[in-house]
Amino acid sequence: MARKRKVEVAVISDVHLGTYGCHAKELLAYLKSIHPDTLILNGDIIDIWQFSKSYWPASHMKVVKYLMGLIAKGTKVYYITGNHDEMLRKFNGFQMNSFQIANKLVLELDGKKAWFFHGDVFDVTMQHSKWLARLGAKGYDMLILLNRLVNFCCLKLNRDKVYLSRNIKNRVKSAVKFINNFETTAADIAIANSYDYVVCGHIHQPEKRVISNMEGRVTYLNSGDWIENLTALEYSHGDWRLYRFREDLDAVVMEEEEERMPTSVQLFQSMMVEFNLKSA
Repeated sequence: MARKRKVEVAVISDVHLGTYGCHAKELLAYLKSIHPDTLILNGDIIDIWQFSKSYWPASHMKVVKYLMGLIAKGTKVYYITGNHDEMLRKFNGFQMNSFQIANKLVLELDGKKAWFFHGDVFDVTMQHSKWLARLGAKGYDMLILLNRLVNFCCLKLNRDKVYLSRNIKNRVKSAVKFINNFETTAADIAIANSYDYVVCGHIHQPEKRVISNMEGRVTYLNSGDWIENLTALEYSHGDWRLYRFREDLDAVVMEEEEERMPTSVQLFQSMMVEFNLKSA
């Protein structure tokens, strides 16, 4: 077994366990490749909005069991609530051994202050039209399922993968504008509160950059997601790194005794089931 990388702080978000788009196998391979002192789960880890008893693969359960194992071994784990797991917000402040649930978190890292929160508080849709946000989440999950079917066909035809939702978001001006506004708003509030780092999730857009305004500057960080980007944030020796799932971990995934990849027929049947459930 390969030696685990030592990491002071690791941050993942927007895993969406319980949905078709979740890359649980890859996430488990990543978690097994690191040895973090602190692990921050920055929202939308379990997708309670779309949770269904009919879809909870063994690979998703293995991620939960592995996280519980880390807690049992003494790894400090913070679960910061997001919009898809907002039901946990009523447990804000709950703590048991090395595990804690919080709506936001401030940590001091080598003399600098880091502010962690999911980010849905800046989403106007979440504040005023939650039903629209839920509908969008259902449509997004269907698009991801369709993307899996398309990529299954691409694999058989020896063609490159396609990323439907990512391409759509990148081409829609309003989506780009929302992302830019989100980052600017988070940075402005962080600067006003004298934070050195602001660490978010929510928009599924991995990022690390310095944002400045008339009052100062802050390092804005977004951990991305485990639906399309397969990214995480790592902090060690006074510096943040944006981690992207590497191809060399694919071998680890293949060695795991997970479910076999569904056939195109099974994927199509899953899509029909989802469509019928949403139409009912």
